[in-house]
Amino acid sequence: MKIITSSILLGIFISVSGQANFSLANNGGFLPQDNAVFNKVNSPNAGKNLSYSDIQGTPYYGKGYNVASFSGTNETAPARYNSYNDEVEFTKEDKTFILPKEDKFGVVNFTSPRYKMVRLNTNDELSGYFFESIEGDKYSLYKKIKTKFVDAVIAANSYATDRPASFKALDPIYYIKTAEGTYIKNPKNQKDLIQQMPDKKDVLTSFFKENKIKFDKEEDMKKLVNFLNQN
Repeated sequence: MKIITSSILLGIFISVSGQANFSLANNGGFLPQDNAVFNKVNSPNAGKNLSYSDIQGTPYYGKGYNVASFSGTNETAPARYNSYNDEVEFTKEDKTFILPKEDKFGVVNFTSPRYKMVRLNTNDELSGYFFESIEGDKYSLYKKIKTKFVDAVIAANSYATDRPASFKALDPIYYIKTAEGTYIKNPKNQKDLIQQMPDKKDVLTSFFKENKIKFDKEEDMKKLVNFLNQN
């Protein structure tokens, strides 16, 4: 297997040529080590690991790779977000790598289409990569995109049919980051939000009287957070 020579981007990221881990070679380069777990999901019902190609749907956000820049380095590379594993993958010299889940590399800017991903510690099971919808002086809005694995169903008898395993995209979950640095997770309705922001009760009550906000719609959530930043 070929040794990867020096490169800022190659030297700081984790190789996943089959979710391979970098091991430091004697000459200062990095040697990718094969690992059969990469791009595989355990299927208890099938009794084996399934490759992504064996599973209907996709664990990835968007279509294909999108050129991105990364905090912690000046380099760019084609990248994509794995919303099942909550990982950012990128390619370099025809090899695939995973961005380390470290604060230093916690911001990824994709170019076309343009969007920004940020690693956040929200103190819950969804801590990790979020799409940044609004970065405000006082309040910010983030969106979590998750994909779940739905296991195959093996036919119980000859009258039934098998159901293949699939990836299912879940509804986005919105987080409002407050002026104090805490997070309001997925407010359900007006009452829920006002209970979590009692100091904003009067201004929010007036706002909701004039605006019909759907809390599962990104544009409405942006409108709400922009209002909070102005009041």
